[in-house]
Amino acid sequence: MAAMSGLWSLCLLLLVSISSVAPAQAAEMEIEVVPMTTTTEEPSSSCANPVSVEAACRGASETHAGVAYDHCVESLGADPRSKEAGNMHGLAMLATKLAIDHAASTEAKIDDLAELEESPHARARFNHCLEQYGGAADLLRDALDNLKAEIYGKAMEQLSAALGASESCEDAWKGEESIPVAAHDREYGRMAHIALGFTHAAA
Repeated sequence: MAAMSGLWSLCLLLLVSISSVAPAQAAEMEIEVVPMTTTTEEPSSSCANPVSVEAACRGASETHAGVAYDHCVESLGADPRSKEAGNMHGLAMLATKLAIDHAASTEAKIDDLAELEESPHARARFNHCLEQYGGAADLLRDALDNLKAEIYGKAMEQLSAALGASESCEDAWKGEESIPVAAHDREYGRMAHIALGFTHAAA
């Protein structure tokens, strides 16, 4: 209450002071106040909102079921670029780049396995997975471009669409005792979910 009383007293004192000066002086005083107001607004609008990998992963794990906190921290923390990302936008871009890397490595692994496969039926399954991951990589690259431009809505649409690659690939192997690319599918899916979660938080 004392602080509020002091504030009102200061405001009244300023009003009395301004009313007692000449119009030209008052105009000069008003001109001097404008840059001060502009200066106080700029920091809040240009704030980078720095965030740690731990905080980003915690938020993503709480809002996206596909994000596991420990895995998120381990995956992002192991990449030295995470130290330079700085804020949620930077971490979303990094996670998307990592998802692109996982899609490309999974596609290469599937291609190697397909070349060694003699069964036409199995080769057809591998080819289906290749198509899925090739499309996912394209979607992720487009999402990264939209992230750079801060078009978050479109980026999230593309990231969501790219999530289906691992599920569709595994579905092609239903009925088999083992899925040859299960580990790669799982790792790609996890990283794609992190990219989506981070992008959602950055939007």
